[in-house]
Amino acid sequence: MTATQPRAAAENAPRGLPVRRATLVAALVCLVSFAAFWAAQRAAHVSMIDLTVYRAEGWTVRNGGDLYAMRVTHARLPNTYPPFAALLFTPLTLLGTGACRVAATVLNLGLLVALAHLSLRLAGLPRRLPPAAAALAVAAAAVWCEPVWTTLRYGQINLLLAVLVLWDLTRRGSRTAGIGIGIAAGIKLTPLLFVLFLAIGGAVAAWRRRERWNAWLRQAAVAFVTFAATAGLSALVLPRDSRRFWTGAVFSADRAGNGEDTANQSLRGVLARALHTGDPGGRWLLVAVLVAAAGLAVAAAHLASGEHAWAVLSCAVTGLLVSPVSWSHHWVWAVPLLVFLCGRAPRGRRPALRWGGAALFGLLFCSYALWLTPHGDGLARPELHQSAPQMALSAVYPAAGAAFLCLAAAAAWRGRGDRTTAPA
Repeated sequence: MTATQPRAAAENAPRGLPVRRATLVAALVCLVSFAAFWAAQRAAHVSMIDLTVYRAEGWTVRNGGDLYAMRVTHARLPNTYPPFAALLFTPLTLLGTGACRVAATVLNLGLLVALAHLSLRLAGLPRRLPPAAAALAVAAAAVWCEPVWTTLRYGQINLLLAVLVLWDLTRRGSRTAGIGIGIAAGIKLTPLLFVLFLAIGGAVAAWRRRERWNAWLRQAAVAFVTFAATAGLSALVLPRDSRRFWTGAVFSADRAGNGEDTANQSLRGVLARALHTGDPGGRWLLVAVLVAAAGLAVAAAHLASGEHAWAVLSCAVTGLLVSPVSWSHHWVWAVPLLVFLCGRAPRGRRPALRWGGAALFGLLFCSYALWLTPHGDGLARPELHQSAPQMALSAVYPAAGAAFLCLAAAAAWRGRGDRTTAPA
């Protein structure tokens, strides 16, 4: 045995125990947090109303009904997703209502841990904690932020979509990267923005490097082909519903609900409440186009320069801002955003300012402030009569998103943002 071997043994021998201990402690904390969360949701008598809609879509497919004529629950909610989503929801019909709710909650909590892991990977973390312990710790805290709470409250699929997209965008070396984004877009159209983002960023990178092809363009192509395959499968199995969706339902943003609703945390919702109208019309479209162009330009610039986390999160935030309807639970992208901001806070100059900014973002997403404003269902629409302070409270997520895009634009302009490229 050489002189260096005992030293190496001494350094490596105890390492396994602290790693296991940290992971076990994090797992225990996560389990306690999830159990408390589950108890709180049961005490609040959550309806999981969107899960009921998904299950009804599955039954409609099985019974040969009209997907875009159905109305379910006391709120008479319609189907707003592409027919491919309804095909995926058919297994829900094999479970009873109670079992379906339990299964959806367990699956969503598992997806939250996966989202935490992918968020850490996107941000190039952790540096001190074991990866599993870090993911469990993040999930234990994230379950209490409003977008995640509301996702589980309604039995929504936002965590699944975010995981599919982030899974793709953190495995850039794979030739099959893009499949997750394509499937996510087949379930709900908004992830298509990531295809455009990859295509623009890949084209910019190819132009800078004088290439004809690169991994980003390939990933965009794979994503689009996968999305087209989901549409083709749906057209084959559900031709009538596919025709109705692509020729009518896809253009009707109001099917998802009232645009001025407090829960609508998109630019359209902000403008509807500010203008005291349910339909801001062309004014919203003009703002959305300008923000989409600016956001995609920032995201593409970061992608081409290797600032992967900045790029991905800029695209995600842009999509949430410009979508006609971005319910508060759609903002589960707050989890990777907060992980990224906390991860970069100790770096560079003025760490106290960076920590303060990260804390402010965390407060906005965990404060439930938007629900302090008048809101309601039915004929009385208090959102159309909000005061200026109330409108400010009901715009906290778009404000946070706009602030993040400004930070991303400043980092792109300086050309020296933090290196957070995810591993291939």
